[in-house]
Amino acid sequence: MSQQTIPVNGIELSVHIEGPADGEPIWLLHGFPECWHSWREQIPALADASFRVFVPEMRGYGRSSSPDGIDDYDLLILCGDIQHAMDYFGHTQVVMVGHDWGAVVAWHLALLEPERVTRLGTMSVPFAGRAHSPVIDIMRELYAERFNYILYFQEPGVAEHELEADIERTLRLFMQDQDVFLQHKPANATLLEEFTAPGQLPDWCTQQDLDVYVQSFTEHGFRGPLNWYRNFERNWQRTAFLAGRKVLQPTLFLIGDRDPVGVFEAHTLKRMPEAVPDLEQHVLTDCGHWIQNEQGAQVNALLLDFLERKRR
Repeated sequence: MSQQTIPVNGIELSVHIEGPADGEPIWLLHGFPECWHSWREQIPALADASFRVFVPEMRGYGRSSSPDGIDDYDLLILCGDIQHAMDYFGHTQVVMVGHDWGAVVAWHLALLEPERVTRLGTMSVPFAGRAHSPVIDIMRELYAERFNYILYFQEPGVAEHELEADIERTLRLFMQDQDVFLQHKPANATLLEEFTAPGQLPDWCTQQDLDVYVQSFTEHGFRGPLNWYRNFERNWQRTAFLAGRKVLQPTLFLIGDRDPVGVFEAHTLKRMPEAVPDLEQHVLTDCGHWIQNEQGAQVNALLLDFLERKRR
């Protein structure tokens, strides 16, 4: 695998690349709190299937730039990073795959680039079109009296202080205990206060794997990644021109049966076929949020089969 740091959209973007030089380009976009290494199961499988695999370290993560401003992480800017990177590499047609926040970017790249994005793979976070009001406003009403991690992330500096106190402990908790995101406690609580660091990593994450995640957050901390969460209202305002548009590309959507997002996004999951007419969905059993690692072989099989059947 090679790694390049390229100038795009006013930042330096680190991109890991593997596969034959003449292979069809496929982009893998990671989420929070992850890094490019979360695609470690998919990269060799896709490269062996003759894809040219591009795996960025998204804005705010790892060796990519981490600007200071909250506005530097709005959704159209995040999409712009990948659009400019595709321009840099001369990509006219690509497959776009994303997990978690990477799925949000992938969904919107499909809307923004209907000709260039030929097929779409999304994991964990569904799409049902532009909401009628900013999602953060809805969440403030729903969680006025109880804790919600996204609301906790809104005040700059607060979550950073907690998560950066011990980066390895934070990431171990996220990887080991997904109940971190489904806690029932007062609204003024902190995220990790009731948890202790688990002594054993899950089977799908070795200490060597975790070390890559830790290194990704060591230089810049969590400020940039958390700023992704602080743009819900700005994202809603700036994507008004996308209202009513549907994702028309052939789309594969995967989610685990134990993924907390399935609880938060139950209504969106039901409505998704209306906004994504050419949709294929699979629910993976005994699987949480970190789907491409927890069920790597099954994700690979489903993704490769879909890409082959939907090849233009």
